[in-house]
Amino acid sequence: MSDAPIFDPAAFRLSPAEAALAARAREFGQAVLAPRAARWDREASFPTENYRDMHANGLLGICIPEAEGGLGAGFRAYCLAAAEMGRYCGATALTWNMHVCSTLWTGALTEDLEMAPEVRAEHRRRRAAHYARILRDGAVYAQPFSEGGAAAAGGTAFGTTARRVPGGFLVSGRKIFASLAGHADYYGILCTEVREGEDRLSRRDTLYLAIPRDAPGVTVEGDWDPLGMRGTVSRNLLFQDVFVEEDAALMPPGLYFQAASRWPHMFMTLSPTYMGLAQAAYDFTVKYLRGEWPNMGGGGMPPVKRRMYPTKQVAVAEMRVMLEQTKALWFQAVSEARADPGKESVLRAWAAQHAVMENAAALAAKAVRTCGGQAMLKSLPLERIYRDARCGSLMLPWTAELCIDRIGREALYEKGETDD
Repeated sequence: MSDAPIFDPAAFRLSPAEAALAARAREFGQAVLAPRAARWDREASFPTENYRDMHANGLLGICIPEAEGGLGAGFRAYCLAAAEMGRYCGATALTWNMHVCSTLWTGALTEDLEMAPEVRAEHRRRRAAHYARILRDGAVYAQPFSEGGAAAAGGTAFGTTARRVPGGFLVSGRKIFASLAGHADYYGILCTEVREGEDRLSRRDTLYLAIPRDAPGVTVEGDWDPLGMRGTVSRNLLFQDVFVEEDAALMPPGLYFQAASRWPHMFMTLSPTYMGLAQAAYDFTVKYLRGEWPNMGGGGMPPVKRRMYPTKQVAVAEMRVMLEQTKALWFQAVSEARADPGKESVLRAWAAQHAVMENAAALAAKAVRTCGGQAMLKSLPLERIYRDARCGSLMLPWTAELCIDRIGREALYEKGETDD
């Protein structure tokens, strides 16, 4: 039996294209991702098979423009599809986001940004080569962000640096919690261009460069045995004088800084995975209490209905209220995504990010208490959903704490205001 959409196309007034992409992702997730999800979690191994199947399904190119051979999803369409993927395998959906951003940021998002005509033409020529690798060869792109400091949150320049040399750049630095480490074909590295005679690094000089996984000087290090999101394989990446050609640039110089300043919703793309996990926690609870989940007791025990107890009914009602509140706020926020949004839209985006990340974990915890101890068996998905959902509030650049900090500050101060 096919699952119902998270966002009903008629109720949420989705376009035909959005509804079709969400349906494609939902059907793929239910048929392909769900049966394999326990394996990647158990082994803390990367879902390579899922990516091969996503390539065959066209999902690796979901945000590549239709004119260049992709599915042409815009920001909201991608978010809706990613939420459907997240309800079936959080780790696959989260790593898929890292890959998709290399095309969303360089595709639809850049069309709203300012570039000289010759710069835009060169950007389109370069991105076409990256898109061709994805569509033709199934190449997977990662997007290592974190470095252990304030750079990933936008507070300082990235410590990973790039120096111009004849024909390209030499990149040196370190990325931590680098999802897809050792498994992506290219690492989309955010780094700071170091200019001769300048000592201070500037966020304005951020470069976005695609480094091949087998380039000399690239090293993967560290173990990976975390609480949740185990299939992301987010190990550390070291870069020691790694040479990349100028055509490795995924964005022209200065464009990432412009995007981060003018298109803040670009940092919401981690949230769809957790919107999907929130739905998954609710879905499991309903099916479990109705006695519809196979092997729900483990050991071949037959399903048992538990829906007749008032305490269970109240808990499901409370979960439904929280889920609907979260969906409504999140859908509104992703619908407002655009260049140069107003203050209220940005505040709403932070609020939506916080709500999804915290409420996914809250719903999963509520599901555990409501379904009871048998639902925590590893033969069932709730235990994995619970652990995966708990990781959302930690995700840079918009952690739950950073969202609260920014909402409080921006709500009380207008631009340029101080207390001096």
